[in-house]
Amino acid sequence: MVRIWLKSYPPGVPAEVDLEEFPSIGAMFERSVRTFAARTAYFNMGKALSYADLDRLTRDFAAYCQSVLALPRGARIAIMMPNLLQYPVAMYGALRAGYVVVNCNPLYTPRELEHQLADSGAEAILIVENFAHVLQDVIERTPIKHVVVTGLGDMLGGLKGNLVNFAVRHVKKMVPSWQLPQATRFNDALRRGASAPFKPVDIGHQDIAFLQYTGGTTGVSKGAMLTHGNIVANLQQAHAWIGPFLHDHEEIIITALPLYHIFALTANCLTFFKIGATNVLITNPRDIPGLVKEMGKYHFSTITGVNTLFNALLNNPDFAGLDFSALHVSLGGGMAVQKAVADKWKQVTGVTLIEAYGLTETSPAATMNPLDLKDYNGAIGLPISSTEVAIRDDEGLDRPLGQSGELCVRGPQVMRGYWQRPEETANVIMADGFLRTGDVAVMDEKGFVRIVDRKKDMILVSGFNVYPNEVEAVVAMHPGVMEVAAVGILDERSGEAVKLFVVRKDPALTAEQLIAHCKENLTAYKLPRQIEFRSELPKSNVGKILRRALRDEAAK
Repeated sequence: MVRIWLKSYPPGVPAEVDLEEFPSIGAMFERSVRTFAARTAYFNMGKALSYADLDRLTRDFAAYCQSVLALPRGARIAIMMPNLLQYPVAMYGALRAGYVVVNCNPLYTPRELEHQLADSGAEAILIVENFAHVLQDVIERTPIKHVVVTGLGDMLGGLKGNLVNFAVRHVKKMVPSWQLPQATRFNDALRRGASAPFKPVDIGHQDIAFLQYTGGTTGVSKGAMLTHGNIVANLQQAHAWIGPFLHDHEEIIITALPLYHIFALTANCLTFFKIGATNVLITNPRDIPGLVKEMGKYHFSTITGVNTLFNALLNNPDFAGLDFSALHVSLGGGMAVQKAVADKWKQVTGVTLIEAYGLTETSPAATMNPLDLKDYNGAIGLPISSTEVAIRDDEGLDRPLGQSGELCVRGPQVMRGYWQRPEETANVIMADGFLRTGDVAVMDEKGFVRIVDRKKDMILVSGFNVYPNEVEAVVAMHPGVMEVAAVGILDERSGEAVKLFVVRKDPALTAEQLIAHCKENLTAYKLPRQIEFRSELPKSNVGKILRRALRDEAAK
């Protein structure tokens, strides 16, 4: 394979990364806490944790799991919480002790949580008390033996922490910790761990670090086995790509996406930890006014997000008044970045919104645009260092440049497979190691990749392929549109037709106006047959619009 994309790499970005620099995530962690001991690692709700604090607290949590709970090496530990200081303490602590972290969405229903805990075989769980009632409903049908409960304010300390916990307990359905079997408060666990021995564990690239469950929107939720080698490779790849544009000790990154999602986990929590950056953890990113107010407290230099987050920020009247003088990296992923959003982001912040692409199964980064890109280019970028990309047909044969096919990825960041699902693993990982992404893409002569769409989301209108991304991008250009999703619906005349679900920015916007706008930008068979206005659209835990939920609803 000729890696034509290498000629388009920015200066300073290597073709290959050093996969042997760190034998494990814990090795990277230990070097950073020594190198950046006095620097702030995390901010949350006004509380700061230094790298030295994190070293001590993770050691205490690791000792608690090892010596008090007596969990064996390789045991699965579930973590179910939004962005709080407790997350990095528990996550790094578990990994240092040789355990496997199972990230759980705190908004899971009882059915979803039961499936993930049972499927992963998790023996212990750290859960925020706001969501403990969900665990209580299913715990008897799961392998969970140990429960650690924490409040939103537990690590804030003093009066503020008590006030936060008091407020939450009076507005949420709470389950007292003593009603949960084997429940221990998080702070109590740390105190007990502080006086217990911690035994360092020899961990290598082949050891599993995370069982990272897919979103479940394409069927039964599956746990991607991400090894220490996978994650180390991807943080090395991400650092090699963005490193020439960053400054050790100086970066402040806004982390509004949840750390339990692979994007923020690898990009924010791990990659920026390597360079001694400060993560500003946002507990409730849906509160856009609160997020903008919090951002105003920091001279932030980097932000990651999805298109819907950037769009929501741009539509907040106070966002444009923030100080963007230190901002030099804005990274979008998780879903397609729309041109209208990228253009406005550049106009407001002065910084190009850089689009990247990845999957849970690739830890997640696979392609990324150069950080010195002057303007939005509609591509998901170039294959990152130590990564190969192929565009293949349904028989697994490579397609010529410029012709569409399934995007396939090979590299050290590709998962070992799906937990206890060898048949499903074989369906996505080909004999030569390439992962089938399920995305339809094209590559140009410079190596840039453009997503056409998900294979399953394609709409077939009278024999013509219609790709929702294209329709949505056109509709999003209308100044009266806040958000849009395009799906296929059954149509007696054409087999399928395009239906739009739209959230209006302008309450006076009509369907006729939108159709007229589309007629100016789309051929006839791509035009929407139906338009439904909504106050909001269904989204995943990271803000990705769920087309399948809308498609299923339309079908009913």
